Amino acid sequence: MALFHIARYAGPEAAGLGDTEAEAGGRARVLLERLQNRAREREQRQPELESTGTAAEAPVRRRRRPRRRRGVSGSVAEKPEAPRAKRQKVEDDVDAGRGEETPEELSESAEDPGESPQEDVQRPPAPGRVLGDFARKKVPKVQPFLPAWLAKPSCVKKSVTEDLTPIEDIPEVHPDLQKQLRANGISSYFPVQAAVIPALLESADNGFLVGRGGYQPSDLCVSAPTGSGKTLAFVIPVVQALLHRVVCHIRALVVLPTKELAQQVSKVFNIYTDTTPLRVALVTGQKSLAKEQESLVQKTADGFCCLADIVVATPGRLVDHIDQTPGFSLQQLRFLIIDEADRMIDSMHQSWLPRVVAAAFYTEDPTGSCALLQRTQPQAVTAASTCIPQMPLQKLLFSATLTQNPEKLQRLGLYQPRLFSTRLGHQSPRDTVEVDENLGKYTFPVGLTHHYVPCRLSSKPLIVFHLVLGMNFSRALCFTNSRENSHRLFLLAQAFGGVSVAEFSSRYGPGQRKKILKQFEQGKIQLVGRTARAGKTGQAFTLLLKVQERKFLQMVSEAGVPELACHEVPRKLLQPLVARYETALSQLEKTVKEEQKLKAA
Repeated sequence: MALFHIARYAGPEAAGLGDTEAEAGGRARVLLERLQNRAREREQRQPELESTGTAAEAPVRRRRRPRRRRGVSGSVAEKPEAPRAKRQKVEDDVDAGRGEETPEELSESAEDPGESPQEDVQRPPAPGRVLGDFARKKVPKVQPFLPAWLAKPSCVKKSVTEDLTPIEDIPEVHPDLQKQLRANGISSYFPVQAAVIPALLESADNGFLVGRGGYQPSDLCVSAPTGSGKTLAFVIPVVQALLHRVVCHIRALVVLPTKELAQQVSKVFNIYTDTTPLRVALVTGQKSLAKEQESLVQKTADGFCCLADIVVATPGRLVDHIDQTPGFSLQQLRFLIIDEADRMIDSMHQSWLPRVVAAAFYTEDPTGSCALLQRTQPQAVTAASTCIPQMPLQKLLFSATLTQNPEKLQRLGLYQPRLFSTRLGHQSPRDTVEVDENLGKYTFPVGLTHHYVPCRLSSKPLIVFHLVLGMNFSRALCFTNSRENSHRLFLLAQAFGGVSVAEFSSRYGPGQRKKILKQFEQGKIQLVGRTARAGKTGQAFTLLLKVQERKFLQMVSEAGVPELACHEVPRKLLQPLVARYETALSQLEKTVKEEQKLKAA
């Protein structure tokens, strides 16, 4: 590609393109003489240009112009919009008349200012983008902007072996309940209980029918590790607040994600209401709907009579009773307790919470004579809103991993919430508060030792058996990612031998699962709850494939969890179990085939 394009001026001497070769040669000589004359004129002007300092700049700027324009002069330069065929014809004509010009002559011709006065105008260079330093810099971490109640919680110590509070130090608790606590071997409160119980009792110190001073009490959120005593933290205040009730109505509703958790909470409520007139109902679907209805309401000549003060339920079954049980009313509901709140928020697609709130604030006749006594949902506090006291609905959230996502928490419709947490809130860079290095996004029980075990997929079950047998675990719980894998591991452990094992999954009904849990608690089953609870020690092992190890450690680090110890299992320790393990695998294959045949039949 030529650097310059010369568009010659076709003068009178160029007329008659069809002349003889002699005439063409004469025209070439005339053109050559003209070019030489122009070159001599430029040489004469050269000293003057050098004295002004522009001689070096002018050629550079003029060399750029042909790249932007198709020609220096003539119709091609003046009319860039001319048809393509016409421009091509002019260019061909010019190329035909070039003759034998040297490169020096071509460059001199290109530097000729020409006849157009516009070419002498020097355009300023276009401003270019200035690029900065390409050095890699550490991007500052963006701190989330949280509401004040989330950013600055009431901090609670997570230890359940230290900083215990004797029962006598919280005199607000009723003497009968203190007696019940001692009867169950409890002489001190855990830190979470010592912080939450007085706060709840304070919100109900005027009775459950009206809030303190006539105001709506704040909703409470509690984030503490598993085994820190969260269940007792709401059982004691709720039972005490309802002790003096006269008419039986559903005053407290506890919602949990699973039937087993609901059973445990119902058991605790039954212990502390045993010597009181309060009655507890369990609604989880373990019984038929008709049987559960009999424990909730009773039909009388005047209508329906409520039979439960406290209801422990799972979300789906609760909605069934709201829709299908005549006389089931939540209009007198005082406490709505959401345990395992994170899991319950994730199940909000079932729309159980809006149904509960709508049933709690249901108004039969908003214009009737009793309209003033019917409660309404809390709104802005004004002088007019406090003139008519009404029974509040207080929400209590408990979770080991309470989310800090305001968008999720907004779905719960919390009223002026207050947070109790075992971890510190977000600290600004200027804060000088001493921060515990073990406090992260999530906290583990103090007595828990957590390890991760790198392994191959084919050796995972073998490592499980090695840990149970080699480390002399009396009771162990193994989680799998599906019901099918749980069943296969159960069959493999049975074929392997040496371990008393049971399967705990949805393959079994509620009665069988309850029996398995009881046997596990009694120590009759070695491999099948949770560890490091209520201040006791325990160990947790996470088996990871090599491809999962880096991602898992990164996830744990981002959650603020202390660094986990790697528990390597050398191959020589597994070698004595390999023959026994291979025999168990063969037996498993046969068992699975037999089960498939039975299903097909």
